[in-house]
Amino acid sequence: MSNKPPQADISRQAILNTEPVELYKILKFEGLVPSGGVAKMAIDAGDVLVNGDVETRKRKKMLAGDIIEFNGERILLVLGE
Repeated sequence: MSNKPPQADISRQAILNTEPVELYKILKFEGLVPSGGVAKMAIDAGDVLVNGDVETRKRKKMLAGDIIEFNGERILLVLGE
């Protein structure tokens, strides 16, 4: 088990203007997938992790502090000001 803090390997941050935001929308708006349909397919396939666990709920409500892992990237969600 690693002693690194969970945010040590963050690729980047995604700024949320409001919360909660549905998981598939974050994948789409952050440019990780070309469309919402592709985002939903990736989530259905189990290719997306939220806070270290496989997430298959496309409309999972995401909040600041959550970490999304997809396609080799780890994205920390932060609330904008």
